[in-house]
Amino acid sequence: MNSLFPYKYETHCHTSEVSACAVSSAAEIVNSYAKAGYSGVVITDHFFNGNCNINSALPWEEKVDLFCLGYENALKAAHQLKLDVFFGWEYTYKGTDFLTYGLDKAFLLNNPDLLTWPLELYFKKVHQAGGFLIHAHPFRERDYIDKIRLFANKIDAIEVINSGNDHPSYNQSALAYAKQHDLLQTAGSDTHNADSLSGQGTYFPRKLTSIHDLINSVMKGECYISMSANEKPR
Repeated sequence: MNSLFPYKYETHCHTSEVSACAVSSAAEIVNSYAKAGYSGVVITDHFFNGNCNINSALPWEEKVDLFCLGYENALKAAHQLKLDVFFGWEYTYKGTDFLTYGLDKAFLLNNPDLLTWPLELYFKKVHQAGGFLIHAHPFRERDYIDKIRLFANKIDAIEVINSGNDHPSYNQSALAYAKQHDLLQTAGSDTHNADSLSGQGTYFPRKLTSIHDLINSVMKGECYISMSANEKPR
Protein backbone atom coordinates (compact mmCIF):
# COMPACT_ATOMS: atom_id res chain seq x y z
CA MET A 1 0.00 0.00 0.00
CA ASN A 2 1.08 3.58 -0.65
CA SER A 3 2.04 4.76 2.87
CA LEU A 4 1.04 8.33 1.97
CA PHE A 5 -2.62 7.25 1.71
CA PRO A 6 -3.30 5.09 4.80
CA TYR A 7 -7.06 5.71 5.20
CA LYS A 8 -9.28 3.35 3.25
CA TYR A 9 -12.91 4.19 2.41
CA GLU A 10 -15.58 2.06 0.83
CA THR A 11 -17.26 4.19 -1.81
CA HIS A 12 -20.05 1.83 -2.92
CA CYS A 13 -22.07 -0.48 -0.68
CA HIS A 14 -25.66 -1.56 -0.05
CA THR A 15 -27.88 -2.45 2.91
CA SER A 16 -30.79 -4.88 3.13
CA GLU A 17 -32.97 -2.14 4.64
CA VAL A 18 -33.23 -0.57 1.18
CA SER A 19 -31.51 -2.54 -1.59
CA ALA A 20 -33.48 -5.62 -2.65
CA CYS A 21 -30.29 -7.41 -3.73
CA ALA A 22 -28.46 -6.88 -0.41
CA VAL A 23 -28.40 -9.65 2.18
CA SER A 24 -26.81 -7.80 5.12
CA SER A 25 -28.24 -5.08 7.32
CA ALA A 26 -26.59 -1.70 7.79
CA ALA A 27 -25.31 -2.73 11.22
CA GLU A 28 -23.79 -5.92 9.81
CA ILE A 29 -22.16 -4.01 6.96
CA VAL A 30 -20.67 -1.40 9.28
CA ASN A 31 -19.31 -3.96 11.74
CA SER A 32 -17.70 -5.92 8.93
CA TYR A 33 -15.93 -2.86 7.53
CA ALA A 34 -14.75 -1.79 10.96
CA LYS A 35 -13.25 -5.24 11.60
CA ALA A 36 -11.56 -5.10 8.19
CA GLY A 37 -9.78 -1.89 9.16
CA TYR A 38 -11.60 0.60 6.95
CA SER A 39 -11.82 4.23 8.01
CA GLY A 40 -15.29 4.75 6.58
CA VAL A 41 -18.02 3.80 4.13
CA VAL A 42 -20.41 5.59 1.81
CA ILE A 43 -23.85 3.97 1.91
CA THR A 44 -25.13 3.97 -1.68
CA ASP A 45 -28.37 2.02 -1.65
CA HIS A 46 -30.28 1.50 -4.87
CA PHE A 47 -32.62 4.41 -5.50
CA PHE A 48 -36.32 4.02 -6.27
CA ASN A 49 -35.62 3.54 -9.98
CA GLY A 50 -33.19 0.71 -9.27
CA ASN A 51 -33.28 -2.56 -7.33
CA CYS A 52 -34.98 -1.00 -4.34
CA ASN A 53 -37.26 -2.87 -1.93
CA ILE A 54 -39.42 0.12 -0.96
CA ASN A 55 -43.06 0.03 -2.03
CA SER A 56 -43.41 2.44 -4.95
CA ALA A 57 -47.06 3.13 -4.09
CA LEU A 58 -46.21 4.84 -0.80
CA PRO A 59 -46.34 8.65 -0.47
CA TRP A 60 -43.07 10.35 -1.41
CA GLU A 61 -42.16 11.49 2.11
CA GLU A 62 -42.70 8.01 3.51
CA LYS A 63 -40.60 6.49 0.75
CA VAL A 64 -37.76 8.94 1.43
CA ASP A 65 -37.90 8.18 5.16
CA LEU A 66 -37.61 4.45 4.43
CA PHE A 67 -34.87 5.01 1.86
CA CYS A 68 -32.69 6.82 4.39
CA LEU A 69 -32.94 4.01 6.94
CA GLY A 70 -29.93 2.16 5.53
CA TYR A 71 -27.71 5.19 6.04
CA GLU A 72 -29.27 6.17 9.37
CA ASN A 73 -28.95 2.66 10.81
CA ALA A 74 -25.35 2.48 9.59
CA LEU A 75 -24.59 5.81 11.24
CA LYS A 76 -25.98 4.58 14.56
CA ALA A 77 -24.07 1.32 14.39
CA ALA A 78 -20.81 3.10 13.57
CA HIS A 79 -21.02 5.50 16.50
CA GLN A 80 -18.85 3.35 18.80
CA LEU A 81 -16.64 1.95 16.05
CA LYS A 82 -14.71 5.06 14.97
CA LEU A 83 -15.95 4.41 11.46
CA ASP A 84 -17.11 7.29 9.26
CA VAL A 85 -20.46 6.79 7.50
CA PHE A 86 -21.50 9.06 4.64
CA PHE A 87 -24.72 9.27 2.60
CA GLY A 88 -25.21 8.72 -1.10
CA TRP A 89 -27.35 6.67 -3.45
CA GLU A 90 -27.14 4.69 -6.68
CA TYR A 91 -29.43 6.23 -9.30
CA THR A 92 -30.38 4.02 -12.24
CA TYR A 93 -31.30 4.84 -15.83
CA LYS A 94 -32.16 1.77 -17.94
CA GLY A 95 -29.49 -0.29 -16.20
CA THR A 96 -26.88 2.49 -16.20
CA ASP A 97 -25.94 3.49 -12.66
CA PHE A 98 -24.65 6.70 -11.10
CA LEU A 99 -23.40 7.04 -7.54
CA THR A 100 -24.72 10.36 -6.30
CA TYR A 101 -22.78 12.10 -3.52
CA GLY A 102 -23.05 15.40 -1.68
CA LEU A 103 -26.83 15.69 -1.40
CA ASP A 104 -29.03 14.88 1.56
CA LYS A 105 -32.47 13.80 2.68
CA ALA A 106 -33.77 17.36 2.34
CA PHE A 107 -32.87 17.35 -1.37
CA LEU A 108 -34.96 14.22 -1.87
CA LEU A 109 -37.91 15.53 0.16
CA ASN A 110 -37.85 18.82 -1.75
CA ASN A 111 -37.98 17.10 -5.15
CA PRO A 112 -40.99 14.75 -5.17
CA ASP A 113 -41.02 14.87 -8.99
CA LEU A 114 -37.44 13.58 -9.23
CA LEU A 115 -38.41 10.28 -10.86
CA THR A 116 -40.07 12.14 -13.73
CA TRP A 117 -36.89 14.01 -14.67
CA PRO A 118 -35.14 13.07 -17.91
CA LEU A 119 -31.59 11.92 -17.27
CA GLU A 120 -30.05 15.17 -18.50
CA LEU A 121 -32.23 17.09 -16.05
CA TYR A 122 -31.16 14.79 -13.22
CA PHE A 123 -27.51 15.56 -13.99
CA LYS A 124 -28.28 19.28 -14.08
CA LYS A 125 -30.30 19.36 -10.86
CA VAL A 126 -27.73 17.31 -8.96
CA HIS A 127 -24.91 19.61 -10.02
CA GLN A 128 -26.93 22.76 -9.30
CA ALA A 129 -27.49 21.49 -5.76
CA GLY A 130 -23.78 20.83 -5.27
CA GLY A 131 -23.85 17.10 -5.89
CA PHE A 132 -21.18 14.87 -7.39
CA LEU A 133 -21.81 12.07 -9.91
CA ILE A 134 -19.73 8.91 -10.32
CA HIS A 135 -20.53 6.61 -13.21
CA ALA A 136 -20.59 3.21 -11.52
CA HIS A 137 -19.18 0.14 -13.32
CA PRO A 138 -19.67 1.81 -16.73
CA PHE A 139 -18.61 -1.18 -18.85
CA ARG A 140 -20.42 -3.91 -16.92
CA GLU A 141 -22.39 -6.36 -19.05
CA ARG A 142 -25.49 -8.00 -17.58
CA ASP A 143 -28.84 -9.22 -18.91
CA TYR A 144 -30.63 -6.17 -17.48
CA ILE A 145 -28.26 -3.71 -19.20
CA ASP A 146 -29.47 -3.27 -22.78
CA LYS A 147 -26.41 -1.29 -23.89
CA ILE A 148 -23.36 0.59 -22.62
CA ARG A 149 -24.08 4.30 -22.15
CA LEU A 150 -21.23 6.75 -21.56
CA PHE A 151 -21.44 10.36 -20.38
CA ALA A 152 -17.92 11.75 -20.23
CA ASN A 153 -19.10 15.37 -20.34
CA LYS A 154 -21.90 14.98 -17.80
CA ILE A 155 -20.40 13.09 -14.87
CA ASP A 156 -17.63 13.98 -12.43
CA ALA A 157 -15.78 10.69 -11.98
CA ILE A 158 -15.55 7.09 -13.14
CA GLU A 159 -15.61 4.06 -10.89
CA VAL A 160 -12.58 2.37 -12.44
CA ILE A 161 -12.52 -0.56 -10.02
CA ASN A 162 -15.72 -2.35 -9.00
CA SER A 163 -15.37 -5.71 -7.28
CA GLY A 164 -18.87 -6.71 -8.32
CA ASN A 165 -17.89 -6.88 -11.98
CA ASP A 166 -17.93 -10.36 -13.49
CA HIS A 167 -14.88 -9.93 -15.71
CA PRO A 168 -11.60 -8.00 -15.28
CA SER A 169 -12.04 -6.41 -18.70
CA TYR A 170 -14.92 -4.27 -17.37
CA ASN A 171 -12.59 -2.55 -14.91
CA GLN A 172 -9.79 -2.36 -17.47
CA SER A 173 -12.11 -0.62 -19.93
CA ALA A 174 -13.31 1.81 -17.24
CA LEU A 175 -9.74 2.75 -16.32
CA ALA A 176 -8.77 3.27 -19.96
CA TYR A 177 -11.88 5.39 -20.54
CA ALA A 178 -11.17 7.54 -17.47
CA LYS A 179 -7.60 8.14 -18.65
CA GLN A 180 -8.72 8.89 -22.21
CA HIS A 181 -11.16 11.58 -21.01
CA ASP A 182 -9.06 12.79 -18.07
CA LEU A 183 -11.81 11.90 -15.60
CA LEU A 184 -11.48 11.55 -11.85
CA GLN A 185 -11.35 7.99 -10.54
CA THR A 186 -12.75 6.01 -7.61
CA ALA A 187 -12.72 2.36 -6.58
CA GLY A 188 -15.31 0.43 -4.60
CA SER A 189 -16.46 -3.04 -3.64
CA ASP A 190 -20.17 -2.76 -4.50
CA THR A 191 -20.78 -4.80 -1.37
CA HIS A 192 -24.14 -6.48 -0.72
CA ASN A 193 -22.99 -9.07 1.82
CA ALA A 194 -21.06 -8.33 5.01
CA ASP A 195 -19.57 -11.82 4.98
CA SER A 196 -17.81 -11.34 1.65
CA LEU A 197 -16.02 -8.00 1.57
CA SER A 198 -13.74 -7.86 -1.46
CA GLY A 199 -11.24 -5.54 0.22
CA GLN A 200 -11.44 -2.86 -2.46
CA GLY A 201 -11.76 0.87 -1.75
CA THR A 202 -10.33 4.33 -2.29
CA TYR A 203 -7.43 5.54 -0.10
CA PHE A 204 -6.94 9.02 1.35
CA PRO A 205 -4.04 10.72 3.19
CA ARG A 206 -6.14 11.57 6.27
CA LYS A 207 -9.42 10.86 7.98
CA LEU A 208 -12.28 12.53 6.15
CA THR A 209 -14.74 14.80 7.90
CA SER A 210 -17.76 14.53 5.57
CA ILE A 211 -18.95 13.41 2.17
CA HIS A 212 -18.02 16.88 0.90
CA ASP A 213 -14.51 16.39 2.24
CA LEU A 214 -14.36 13.12 0.30
CA ILE A 215 -15.59 14.82 -2.87
CA ASN A 216 -13.09 17.67 -2.52
CA SER A 217 -10.24 15.23 -1.93
CA VAL A 218 -11.13 13.27 -5.08
CA MET A 219 -11.41 16.50 -7.07
CA LYS A 220 -7.96 17.62 -5.88
CA GLY A 221 -6.42 14.24 -6.68
CA GLU A 222 -5.78 13.61 -2.99
CA CYS A 223 -6.64 9.92 -3.17
CA TYR A 224 -5.12 6.66 -4.29
CA ILE A 225 -6.69 3.87 -6.34
CA SER A 226 -5.33 0.40 -5.72
CA MET A 227 -5.44 -2.09 -8.56
CA SER A 228 -5.43 -4.89 -5.94
CA ALA A 229 -8.12 -5.73 -3.42
CA ASN A 230 -5.51 -7.25 -1.13
CA GLU A 231 -3.99 -4.02 0.13
CA LYS A 232 -4.73 -3.32 3.78
CA PRO A 233 -5.13 -0.03 5.65
CA ARG A 234 -2.18 0.88 7.85
